[in-house]
Amino acid sequence: MQATASKSKTKTAPQPKSKPKTRKASTVTKASASDQARRPASPAAAAPSGERHPSGERHQNEGHGRRLTMAFEALEAFPALAESRARLLAVVTKDHVATADVVTAVESDVALITAVLRLANQVQGRRGRVDTVVAAVELLTPQTVHALATRVRTFDFFERSSVWEAAPERFRLHALATQHAADRIAAEVGFESRDRLTVTSLLHDIGKLVLLHAYPGYPAQVHRGARTPEDRIHQERRELGVDHALVGGVLARRWGLPASIASTIERHHNADVDGEAACVRLADMLAHYEQGAPVSPAEMLRTARAVGLGPDELRRVMYELPSAPTQRRRHVDPCPLSGRELGVLQRLAEGKVYKQIAHELTLSTSTVRTHLHNIYGKLGAVDRAQAVLIATERGWL
Repeated sequence: MQATASKSKTKTAPQPKSKPKTRKASTVTKASASDQARRPASPAAAAPSGERHPSGERHQNEGHGRRLTMAFEALEAFPALAESRARLLAVVTKDHVATADVVTAVESDVALITAVLRLANQVQGRRGRVDTVVAAVELLTPQTVHALATRVRTFDFFERSSVWEAAPERFRLHALATQHAADRIAAEVGFESRDRLTVTSLLHDIGKLVLLHAYPGYPAQVHRGARTPEDRIHQERRELGVDHALVGGVLARRWGLPASIASTIERHHNADVDGEAACVRLADMLAHYEQGAPVSPAEMLRTARAVGLGPDELRRVMYELPSAPTQRRRHVDPCPLSGRELGVLQRLAEGKVYKQIAHELTLSTSTVRTHLHNIYGKLGAVDRAQAVLIATERGWL
Protein backbone atom coordinates (compact mmCIF):
# COMPACT_ATOMS: atom_id res chain seq x y z
CA MET A 1 0.00 0.00 0.00
CA GLN A 2 2.79 2.38 0.87
CA ALA A 3 4.59 1.58 -2.35
CA THR A 4 1.42 2.14 -4.32
CA ALA A 5 0.84 5.45 -2.59
CA SER A 6 4.40 6.43 -3.31
CA LYS A 7 4.03 5.60 -6.98
CA SER A 8 0.80 7.51 -7.08
CA LYS A 9 2.45 10.54 -5.62
CA THR A 10 5.29 10.25 -8.09
CA LYS A 11 2.86 10.18 -11.02
CA THR A 12 0.81 13.12 -9.86
CA ALA A 13 3.71 15.33 -8.81
CA PRO A 14 4.08 17.17 -12.19
CA GLN A 15 0.46 18.47 -12.11
CA PRO A 16 1.07 21.63 -9.99
CA LYS A 17 3.30 23.05 -12.79
CA SER A 18 0.30 24.75 -14.36
CA LYS A 19 -0.40 26.83 -11.26
CA PRO A 20 2.72 28.99 -11.40
CA LYS A 21 1.89 29.73 -15.06
CA THR A 22 -1.59 30.87 -14.09
CA ARG A 23 -0.24 33.08 -11.33
CA LYS A 24 2.36 34.52 -13.68
CA ALA A 25 -0.24 35.33 -16.34
CA SER A 26 -2.44 36.91 -13.69
CA THR A 27 0.44 39.07 -12.53
CA VAL A 28 1.17 40.26 -16.06
CA THR A 29 -2.50 41.07 -16.66
CA LYS A 30 -2.72 43.17 -13.51
CA ALA A 31 0.48 45.02 -14.33
CA SER A 32 -0.78 45.74 -17.85
CA ALA A 33 -4.08 47.13 -16.56
CA SER A 34 -2.21 49.22 -14.02
CA ASP A 35 0.04 50.62 -16.76
CA GLN A 36 -2.98 51.50 -18.92
CA ALA A 37 -4.68 53.24 -16.01
CA ARG A 38 -1.61 55.33 -15.32
CA ARG A 39 -0.54 56.04 -18.88
CA PRO A 40 -3.18 58.63 -19.95
CA ALA A 41 -2.48 60.81 -16.90
CA SER A 42 0.85 61.85 -18.39
CA PRO A 43 1.33 60.56 -21.95
CA ALA A 44 4.85 61.91 -22.35
CA ALA A 45 5.99 60.27 -19.12
CA ALA A 46 4.41 56.89 -19.88
CA ALA A 47 7.57 55.31 -21.26
CA PRO A 48 11.05 55.35 -19.70
CA SER A 49 13.59 57.65 -21.30
CA GLY A 50 14.64 56.34 -24.69
CA GLU A 51 11.64 53.97 -25.05
CA ARG A 52 8.56 54.42 -27.23
CA HIS A 53 5.25 52.62 -27.05
CA PRO A 54 3.78 51.29 -30.30
CA SER A 55 1.66 53.98 -31.93
CA GLY A 56 -1.53 51.92 -31.74
CA GLU A 57 -1.08 51.35 -28.01
CA ARG A 58 -0.20 54.99 -27.35
CA HIS A 59 -3.07 56.45 -29.40
CA GLN A 60 -5.74 54.14 -28.03
CA ASN A 61 -5.07 54.42 -24.31
CA GLU A 62 -7.84 53.07 -22.17
CA GLY A 63 -9.85 55.98 -20.74
CA HIS A 64 -8.62 58.49 -23.35
CA GLY A 65 -12.12 59.33 -24.57
CA ARG A 66 -13.48 59.46 -21.05
CA ARG A 67 -10.80 61.95 -20.01
CA LEU A 68 -11.62 64.24 -22.93
CA THR A 69 -15.34 64.02 -22.17
CA MET A 70 -14.71 64.98 -18.55
CA ALA A 71 -12.54 67.88 -19.72
CA PHE A 72 -15.30 69.08 -22.08
CA GLU A 73 -17.68 69.11 -19.12
CA ALA A 74 -15.16 70.97 -16.96
CA LEU A 75 -14.99 73.76 -19.56
CA GLU A 76 -18.63 74.55 -18.75
CA ALA A 77 -17.32 76.31 -15.65
CA PHE A 78 -14.33 78.04 -17.25
CA PRO A 79 -14.10 81.48 -15.62
CA ALA A 80 -14.10 84.98 -17.06
CA LEU A 81 -11.78 87.74 -15.90
CA ALA A 82 -13.57 89.48 -13.02
CA GLU A 83 -12.83 92.93 -14.46
CA SER A 84 -14.27 91.97 -17.86
CA ARG A 85 -17.50 90.76 -16.30
CA ALA A 86 -17.74 93.87 -14.10
CA ARG A 87 -17.38 96.12 -17.15
CA LEU A 88 -20.00 94.19 -19.08
CA LEU A 89 -22.45 94.45 -16.18
CA ALA A 90 -21.79 98.19 -15.93
CA VAL A 91 -22.47 98.66 -19.65
CA VAL A 92 -25.74 96.71 -19.80
CA THR A 93 -27.20 98.50 -16.75
CA LYS A 94 -26.86 102.00 -18.23
CA ASP A 95 -29.97 103.95 -19.15
CA HIS A 96 -28.81 104.02 -22.74
CA VAL A 97 -27.25 100.66 -23.68
CA ALA A 98 -24.98 100.98 -26.70
CA THR A 99 -24.53 97.80 -28.73
CA ALA A 100 -20.93 98.73 -29.55
CA ASP A 101 -20.07 99.02 -25.84
CA VAL A 102 -21.65 95.64 -25.07
CA VAL A 103 -19.78 94.02 -27.97
CA THR A 104 -16.47 95.50 -26.80
CA ALA A 105 -17.03 94.26 -23.24
CA VAL A 106 -17.97 90.75 -24.36
CA GLU A 107 -15.05 90.47 -26.77
CA SER A 108 -12.61 91.26 -23.96
CA ASP A 109 -12.95 87.75 -22.54
CA VAL A 110 -13.14 84.21 -23.96
CA ALA A 111 -15.61 82.93 -21.37
CA LEU A 112 -17.98 85.83 -22.04
CA ILE A 113 -17.77 85.27 -25.80
CA THR A 114 -18.59 81.58 -25.54
CA ALA A 115 -21.45 82.18 -23.10
CA VAL A 116 -23.09 84.84 -25.32
CA LEU A 117 -22.58 82.91 -28.57
CA ARG A 118 -23.89 79.66 -27.11
CA LEU A 119 -27.03 81.33 -25.84
CA ALA A 120 -27.64 83.17 -29.12
CA ASN A 121 -27.28 79.92 -31.07
CA GLN A 122 -29.99 78.34 -28.93
CA VAL A 123 -32.59 80.90 -30.00
CA GLN A 124 -35.30 79.36 -32.13
CA GLY A 125 -34.62 79.86 -35.82
CA ARG A 126 -30.98 80.87 -35.27
CA ARG A 127 -29.46 77.57 -34.15
CA GLY A 128 -25.91 77.22 -35.44
CA ARG A 129 -26.11 80.45 -37.44
CA VAL A 130 -24.83 83.19 -35.10
CA ASP A 131 -21.07 83.45 -35.65
CA THR A 132 -20.27 86.97 -34.42
CA VAL A 133 -20.63 88.72 -31.08
CA VAL A 134 -22.27 91.65 -32.90
CA ALA A 135 -25.08 89.40 -34.19
CA ALA A 136 -25.42 87.69 -30.80
CA VAL A 137 -25.73 90.97 -28.87
CA GLU A 138 -28.26 92.32 -31.35
CA LEU A 139 -30.31 89.13 -30.96
CA LEU A 140 -30.26 89.08 -27.15
CA THR A 141 -31.75 91.78 -24.93
CA PRO A 142 -29.57 93.73 -22.46
CA GLN A 143 -31.52 92.06 -19.65
CA THR A 144 -30.66 88.61 -21.03
CA VAL A 145 -26.97 89.51 -21.35
CA HIS A 146 -27.03 90.87 -17.79
CA ALA A 147 -28.58 87.67 -16.42
CA LEU A 148 -26.06 85.57 -18.35
CA ALA A 149 -23.08 87.59 -17.13
CA THR A 150 -24.13 87.28 -13.49
CA ARG A 151 -24.01 83.47 -13.79
CA VAL A 152 -20.50 83.36 -15.30
CA ARG A 153 -17.75 82.37 -12.87
CA THR A 154 -14.76 84.68 -12.57
CA PHE A 155 -11.05 84.61 -11.84
CA ASP A 156 -8.69 87.29 -10.62
CA PHE A 157 -4.91 87.59 -10.88
CA PHE A 158 -4.63 88.00 -7.10
CA GLU A 159 -6.96 85.08 -6.28
CA ARG A 160 -5.76 81.84 -7.85
CA SER A 161 -8.27 79.09 -8.64
CA SER A 162 -7.44 75.63 -7.33
CA VAL A 163 -8.78 74.07 -10.57
CA TRP A 164 -7.31 76.27 -13.31
CA GLU A 165 -4.57 78.16 -11.41
CA ALA A 166 -2.94 80.68 -13.81
CA ALA A 167 -4.24 79.04 -17.01
CA PRO A 168 -7.18 81.44 -17.63
CA GLU A 169 -4.91 84.48 -17.55
CA ARG A 170 -2.24 83.02 -19.84
CA PHE A 171 -4.90 81.82 -22.23
CA ARG A 172 -6.69 85.19 -22.29
CA LEU A 173 -3.50 87.18 -22.90
CA HIS A 174 -2.45 85.02 -25.86
CA ALA A 175 -6.00 85.04 -27.24
CA LEU A 176 -6.13 88.85 -27.16
CA ALA A 177 -2.65 89.12 -28.74
CA THR A 178 -3.75 86.77 -31.54
CA GLN A 179 -6.99 88.71 -32.07
CA HIS A 180 -5.01 91.96 -32.24
CA ALA A 181 -2.71 90.47 -34.89
CA ALA A 182 -5.62 88.97 -36.83
CA ASP A 183 -7.39 92.32 -37.02
CA ARG A 184 -4.20 93.95 -38.29
CA ILE A 185 -3.86 91.24 -40.97
CA ALA A 186 -7.51 91.67 -41.95
CA ALA A 187 -7.01 95.41 -42.39
CA GLU A 188 -3.95 94.80 -44.56
CA VAL A 189 -5.56 92.26 -46.92
CA GLY A 190 -9.12 93.62 -46.85
CA PHE A 191 -10.65 90.54 -45.20
CA GLU A 192 -14.40 91.08 -45.03
CA SER A 193 -15.65 88.89 -42.15
CA ARG A 194 -13.67 90.74 -39.49
CA ASP A 195 -16.30 90.32 -36.78
CA ARG A 196 -16.22 86.54 -37.20
CA LEU A 197 -12.42 86.61 -37.40
CA THR A 198 -12.47 88.31 -34.00
CA VAL A 199 -14.30 85.29 -32.59
CA THR A 200 -12.19 82.59 -34.25
CA SER A 201 -8.90 84.27 -33.34
CA LEU A 202 -9.96 84.60 -29.70
CA LEU A 203 -11.19 80.99 -29.50
CA HIS A 204 -8.49 79.35 -31.64
CA ASP A 205 -6.73 77.66 -28.70
CA ILE A 206 -9.73 76.46 -26.64
CA GLY A 207 -8.58 72.89 -27.31
CA LYS A 208 -5.52 73.57 -25.15
CA LEU A 209 -7.79 74.08 -22.16
CA VAL A 210 -9.34 70.67 -22.78
CA LEU A 211 -5.95 68.94 -22.96
CA LEU A 212 -4.74 70.88 -19.92
CA HIS A 213 -7.62 69.49 -17.87
CA ALA A 214 -7.47 65.99 -19.38
CA TYR A 215 -3.73 65.40 -18.99
CA PRO A 216 -1.78 66.68 -15.94
CA GLY A 217 1.43 66.39 -18.00
CA TYR A 218 0.17 68.93 -20.54
CA PRO A 219 1.72 71.12 -21.83
CA ALA A 220 5.13 70.85 -20.12
CA GLN A 221 5.75 67.12 -20.69
CA VAL A 222 3.97 66.81 -24.02
CA HIS A 223 5.74 69.88 -25.49
CA ARG A 224 9.12 69.02 -24.01
CA GLY A 225 11.85 70.01 -26.46
CA ALA A 226 9.44 71.72 -28.88
CA ARG A 227 10.20 75.31 -29.82
CA THR A 228 7.82 76.54 -32.53
CA PRO A 229 4.01 76.17 -32.81
CA GLU A 230 4.60 73.54 -35.53
CA ASP A 231 6.90 71.56 -33.22
CA ARG A 232 4.32 71.64 -30.44
CA ILE A 233 1.44 70.49 -32.63
CA HIS A 234 3.63 67.62 -33.89
CA GLN A 235 4.44 66.61 -30.32
CA GLU A 236 0.74 66.57 -29.40
CA ARG A 237 -0.15 64.34 -32.34
CA ARG A 238 2.70 61.98 -31.56
CA GLU A 239 2.13 61.74 -27.81
CA LEU A 240 -1.67 62.02 -27.59
CA GLY A 241 -2.93 60.97 -31.01
CA VAL A 242 -4.81 64.30 -31.27
CA ASP A 243 -3.89 67.98 -31.20
CA HIS A 244 -5.46 71.01 -29.54
CA ALA A 245 -6.80 72.37 -32.84
CA LEU A 246 -8.81 69.23 -33.57
CA VAL A 247 -10.06 69.02 -29.98
CA GLY A 248 -11.01 72.71 -30.10
CA GLY A 249 -13.14 72.12 -33.19
CA VAL A 250 -14.92 69.25 -31.45
CA LEU A 251 -15.59 71.45 -28.42
CA ALA A 252 -16.98 74.29 -30.59
CA ARG A 253 -19.43 71.88 -32.24
CA ARG A 254 -20.34 70.43 -28.87
CA TRP A 255 -21.23 73.98 -27.76
CA GLY A 256 -23.50 74.38 -30.77
CA LEU A 257 -21.37 77.05 -32.44
CA PRO A 258 -21.58 77.42 -36.24
CA ALA A 259 -19.43 75.27 -38.52
CA SER A 260 -17.72 78.44 -39.77
CA ILE A 261 -16.18 78.84 -36.31
CA ALA A 262 -15.49 75.17 -35.55
CA SER A 263 -13.85 74.50 -38.92
CA THR A 264 -11.51 77.49 -38.61
CA ILE A 265 -10.44 76.43 -35.11
CA GLU A 266 -9.70 72.83 -36.09
CA ARG A 267 -7.82 73.79 -39.29
CA HIS A 268 -5.68 76.67 -38.05
CA HIS A 269 -2.54 74.51 -37.73
CA ASN A 270 -2.89 72.66 -41.04
CA ALA A 271 0.11 73.05 -43.34
CA ASP A 272 -2.07 73.69 -46.43
CA VAL A 273 -4.42 76.08 -44.65
CA ASP A 274 -6.12 78.96 -46.47
CA GLY A 275 -8.79 81.62 -45.98
CA GLU A 276 -9.84 82.55 -42.45
CA ALA A 277 -7.94 79.67 -40.86
CA ALA A 278 -4.75 80.94 -42.53
CA CYS A 279 -5.38 84.40 -41.05
CA VAL A 280 -5.70 82.83 -37.60
CA ARG A 281 -2.57 80.72 -38.08
CA LEU A 282 -0.52 83.73 -39.15
CA ALA A 283 -1.97 85.80 -36.29
CA ASP A 284 -1.01 83.04 -33.84
CA MET A 285 2.58 83.13 -35.14
CA LEU A 286 2.70 86.92 -34.92
CA ALA A 287 1.39 86.81 -31.34
CA HIS A 288 4.20 84.40 -30.38
CA TYR A 289 6.72 86.57 -32.26
CA GLU A 290 5.50 89.71 -30.48
CA GLN A 291 5.88 87.95 -27.12
CA GLY A 292 9.45 86.91 -27.93
CA ALA A 293 8.74 83.22 -28.54
CA PRO A 294 10.42 81.28 -31.39
CA VAL A 295 8.57 80.98 -34.71
CA SER A 296 9.58 79.50 -38.05
CA PRO A 297 10.36 82.26 -40.61
CA ALA A 298 9.70 79.85 -43.49
CA GLU A 299 6.28 78.81 -42.12
CA MET A 300 5.36 82.42 -41.41
CA LEU A 301 6.20 83.47 -44.96
CA ARG A 302 4.28 80.55 -46.45
CA THR A 303 1.20 81.29 -44.34
CA ALA A 304 1.44 85.01 -45.15
CA ARG A 305 1.35 84.20 -48.86
CA ALA A 306 -1.74 82.07 -48.28
CA VAL A 307 -3.62 85.15 -47.02
CA GLY A 308 -2.23 87.45 -49.70
CA LEU A 309 0.72 89.06 -47.92
CA GLY A 310 4.13 89.26 -49.54
CA PRO A 311 7.42 89.61 -47.65
CA ASP A 312 7.33 93.42 -47.72
CA GLU A 313 3.75 93.60 -46.42
CA LEU A 314 4.54 91.04 -43.72
CA ARG A 315 7.57 93.06 -42.59
CA ARG A 316 5.38 96.14 -42.32
CA VAL A 317 2.82 94.30 -40.21
CA MET A 318 5.54 92.90 -37.94
CA TYR A 319 7.03 96.38 -37.51
CA GLU A 320 3.75 98.15 -36.81
CA LEU A 321 2.04 95.46 -34.72
CA PRO A 322 3.49 96.31 -31.28
CA SER A 323 2.46 99.98 -31.56
CA ALA A 324 -0.82 99.53 -33.45
CA PRO A 325 -4.12 100.39 -31.67
CA THR A 326 -5.31 97.41 -29.65
CA GLN A 327 -8.95 97.82 -30.60
CA ARG A 328 -10.65 99.06 -33.74
CA ARG A 329 -13.68 101.31 -33.63
CA ARG A 330 -16.94 99.37 -34.02
CA HIS A 331 -19.80 100.97 -35.96
CA VAL A 332 -22.71 98.77 -34.95
CA ASP A 333 -25.17 101.23 -33.38
CA PRO A 334 -27.60 103.25 -35.48
CA CYS A 335 -27.19 106.95 -34.81
CA PRO A 336 -30.09 108.23 -32.69
CA LEU A 337 -29.50 111.86 -33.70
CA SER A 338 -31.34 113.72 -36.42
CA GLY A 339 -29.46 115.35 -39.28
CA ARG A 340 -29.85 118.76 -37.68
CA GLU A 341 -28.62 117.49 -34.31
CA LEU A 342 -25.59 115.92 -35.97
CA GLY A 343 -24.85 119.24 -37.67
CA VAL A 344 -24.95 121.03 -34.34
CA LEU A 345 -22.76 118.43 -32.67
CA GLN A 346 -20.25 118.44 -35.54
CA ARG A 347 -19.77 122.19 -35.22
CA LEU A 348 -19.52 121.86 -31.47
CA ALA A 349 -16.73 119.32 -31.98
CA GLU A 350 -14.94 121.87 -34.16
CA GLY A 351 -14.87 124.23 -31.19
CA LYS A 352 -17.50 126.69 -32.37
CA VAL A 353 -19.68 128.60 -29.91
CA TYR A 354 -23.48 128.79 -29.92
CA LYS A 355 -23.64 132.04 -31.91
CA GLN A 356 -21.38 130.69 -34.67
CA ILE A 357 -23.40 127.47 -34.89
CA ALA A 358 -26.66 129.40 -34.99
CA HIS A 359 -25.34 131.68 -37.73
CA GLU A 360 -24.09 128.81 -39.93
CA LEU A 361 -27.31 126.84 -39.58
CA THR A 362 -29.56 129.92 -39.70
CA LEU A 363 -31.03 129.11 -36.30
CA SER A 364 -31.59 131.09 -33.16
CA THR A 365 -29.25 130.60 -30.22
CA SER A 366 -32.11 129.21 -28.12
CA THR A 367 -32.84 126.59 -30.82
CA VAL A 368 -29.22 125.52 -30.77
CA ARG A 369 -29.46 125.10 -27.00
CA THR A 370 -32.60 123.02 -27.42
CA HIS A 371 -30.85 120.76 -29.94
CA LEU A 372 -27.93 120.30 -27.54
CA HIS A 373 -30.30 119.44 -24.69
CA ASN A 374 -31.87 116.74 -26.90
CA ILE A 375 -28.44 115.48 -27.95
CA TYR A 376 -27.35 115.07 -24.32
CA GLY A 377 -30.50 113.11 -23.54
CA LYS A 378 -30.19 110.77 -26.53
CA LEU A 379 -26.50 110.04 -25.91
CA GLY A 380 -26.66 109.89 -22.14
CA ALA A 381 -24.07 112.67 -21.92
CA VAL A 382 -23.76 115.27 -19.16
CA ASP A 383 -21.92 117.93 -21.17
CA ARG A 384 -20.72 118.85 -24.65
CA ALA A 385 -17.31 117.18 -24.24
CA GLN A 386 -18.84 113.83 -23.34
CA ALA A 387 -21.39 114.11 -26.17
CA VAL A 388 -18.63 114.69 -28.71
CA LEU A 389 -16.57 111.82 -27.27
CA ILE A 390 -19.47 109.34 -27.40
CA ALA A 391 -20.43 110.27 -30.95
CA THR A 392 -16.82 110.07 -32.12
CA GLU A 393 -16.19 106.66 -30.50
CA ARG A 394 -19.28 105.23 -32.17
CA GLY A 395 -18.38 106.56 -35.56
CA TRP A 396 -21.16 109.12 -35.92
CA LEU A 397 -18.81 112.07 -36.27
